[in-house]
Parts: sequence; structure tokens; C-alpha cells
Amino acid sequence: MAPPTAPGALPLLGHALPLLRSPLPFLASLPALGDLVRIRLGPQHVYVACTPELTRRVLLEDSTFDKGGLLFDRARETLGNGLGTCPHRDHRRQRQLIQPAFHPERLPRYGQVMTEQITAVTRSWQQGQVIDVLADMQQITARTLVATMLADARLTGVALTEMIDDLHTFQAAFYRRMFMPPPLDRLPTPGNRRYVRAGIRLRASLSRIIAEYRAAGTDHGDLLSALLAARDSHSGDATGQGMSDGELTDQIITFSFAGTETTAALLAWALHLVARHPGVEEALHREADGVLAGAAATVGDLPRLEVTGRILTETLRLYPPGYLLTRTTTRPTELGGHLLPAGATVAYSPYVIHHRPDLYPDPERFDPDRWKDGGTARTPRGTLVPFAAGPRKCIGDTFAITEATLALATIATRWRLEPVSGTPVRPALGSTLTPQGLHMLATPRRQGP
Repeated sequence: MAPPTAPGALPLLGHALPLLRSPLPFLASLPALGDLVRIRLGPQHVYVACTPELTRRVLLEDSTFDKGGLLFDRARETLGNGLGTCPHRDHRRQRQLIQPAFHPERLPRYGQVMTEQITAVTRSWQQGQVIDVLADMQQITARTLVATMLADARLTGVALTEMIDDLHTFQAAFYRRMFMPPPLDRLPTPGNRRYVRAGIRLRASLSRIIAEYRAAGTDHGDLLSALLAARDSHSGDATGQGMSDGELTDQIITFSFAGTETTAALLAWALHLVARHPGVEEALHREADGVLAGAAATVGDLPRLEVTGRILTETLRLYPPGYLLTRTTTRPTELGGHLLPAGATVAYSPYVIHHRPDLYPDPERFDPDRWKDGGTARTPRGTLVPFAAGPRKCIGDTFAITEATLALATIATRWRLEPVSGTPVRPALGSTLTPQGLHMLATPRRQGP
């Protein structure tokens, strides 16, 4: 027996229109139809897991539910065969090679760079200035990624701007291209031409930087140095085999793509939500002032920034940056009582799981105290999945949460950001769930060094 099919499919297009125009209400409607629901994109069927149990199985059984489907097939065009997009057969080797770059002992160095970039961006704010919040959070995260990955790349201002612009071009086009069937994705439209140009220029820049690093042979304490030093202990070579230039380029693009827009979106949503909940704002300011007293947050402050952490966790629940992701079955398999053939596309949505009222009472309410000891967060394991789970869980989750915590606390102790009246804020839907139209009025609370 086939799983239930969502209503409203159009000839030829299937459910592409609601997914492009209003995907969040569409996705949120699916659990009422069943635990596993079939939707159609063009001629292709996609099976959406709507329960935490099925989602967790999809995430844990990575050899059966491999990276693939509409999202990751498109992602490989942009990111290559990096850690986030590679198939199961390549994943273990890549994870082993990359893990040292995210070892906890490197976090203090990364944290120092984060603090410097957060300070540089927020120091430019003026009293009474209306801030384009998402744009400034993207500046923080993009500059941090470049500085932590490529500390000795000696990028000029123009080169750094080009690299960040190219990443934004990829991110802006990604979601739209996911639903664009061939040959439309190859037509010489302005958008397609920008996408191709960005990819060529970005890969050329990274190839030059990698060659310079190899020639220097110096550990700069950054992510690229760690990747260059990594060796495959299972290669059979006495010294171990490292990554090729092409593999290194794929990894850097993957980390840049995953670590800029997503963390910027998390910060922007958190600032938006805090400003609309005075009690939460007061608690955040009280904690930031008590811990930081106007200084920029550092890694050493993290254990005392509990309220900040709960705000970010609740923000990830309400607005998970990656709200719809896909896998592909490598063999015939049962899921939710239904037999799926090999090659079937299976989707899961953190947004769907995080907004289920049976898991989170009053799920649309912003309530950071859900995550306080003794609070209301008594939900089963696997019901909060903004970074996925299992073998393919995001390798940079600690990096991202550290950066977001340092940024939110630093902003809170130095600035108050108020909503601009008359400016509607809506989710802008691309590869990442971002707040569209988020402008806020900056008022200094105290000036830091």
C-alpha cells in the first residue's frame, strides 16, 4: 500500500508551486496526512518523513538513506564532493581527515577570530542607525569563516569581497535551481550566467590560495592548514595520503556555504525574537552585563552564558536554517510501514518536527525556558535536529553555536536593537530559512573597547 499523497498537485509541476511560494505552511500540513507522506515534484515522487522516529531512522541509517535526492544532487553542482554532499562510500575517509580541523583544542584560536570579527562589524554601528540585520550578521559570519579558514591567504579587500559575493550568489540561486529541471538550468539567463561565473572565479581563487599554502608549508593555525596536514591512516602509505587540491577546494567551499548563511540566519532570527519579547530581552541583557560588563565575549565566557544559549536553541527550534533536506535510498527498504524502491527520494524537515504540538506545547511560542533544567523541554530524543544526527551530523555544529553565542552576547551587552515599525519580517525561502526585511534601530547600551 502506497503512503498518502498530499493534495493539490498540478499537472507537470506537482507540488513545486507551494514549495516555492509558501513551503512552511505546506510542510506543516503534512503530518496530519500520515507519518510518511508522498509529494510530487514534476514526475518525481518524494517521500516526506513526518515523525521524529522516521526522521531519526533516515539520519542514523546513512548507508540505506544516502546523501542524494533533489537537494544534494543540486548541491554537488556547487559544492563538489565535499563532506556535506559526498556519498556514503566517501564519507568515512573524509570525516577522518577533516575531524582534526574541528578538534576542541583549536576552538580558542577560532574563538579569538570570531570575537575580532564580531567587534569589527558592530563597532561600525552608530546611535540611531537602522541596521540591515541579516546583512551585518552575514558580514560577521563570512569574515569569520575566511579568517578562520584562510588566515594567511593575504586577501585584499577586493578579493575578500569577491569571495563573499560569490558565496552569496551560490546561496541565492541554490533553492531555485533545486526545482529547475534540465535544460532550464543550462539556459544562458542572467541568473544562470552569474551562477556559473561565481563558481569559476571562486574555485580559481581557492586553487591559488591552496598552491601558496602548499609552497609555504607552514601551519597558520587555520582550517586550511589543518586540512593540508591531515593524512589518511588507512591509505596503506607509510606517511598517509592527504587530500588533493580538488578535494581541499570542495571542502573549503562546503564549509563556507554551510557556515555563513546558516549562522547569520540563526543570529538574525534570535535578535528579531528577543526584541519582540521584553522579558527575554531583559534576561539576556542582565546575563550579558553580569558576565561581560561591556567587553566582547570570548570562549572563556561560554559556560556562564546560559540564557544566551537557551535563546539560540529555541531560535533553532522555531527557525531551523536547513528546513528541508533529502536523502536517496540505496536499496529497497521499508519506512513507516511502506516499501520504498531503491533510488527513491526521501525528505525530512526539521521545521516539521520542531513545530509538532505533540512534541512542543504551543509550538509557535518563543519560549527559551523550554530548555531550562526543570522547564518544559521534556521531549523524546531526536526531536531537535537543526544539525541533523547520526554519522552525518554537521561537523561544524560546535563552531556555529560558539560563534552565535559570542555574537549575541557581545551585541546584547553593548547594544539594544529595536524593531522598526511598519517593516514586516517574513521568512525568505532559499536554501536557508532567513528573515526577509529585518531592519532594526540601534541604540548603544555602553561602548566597548
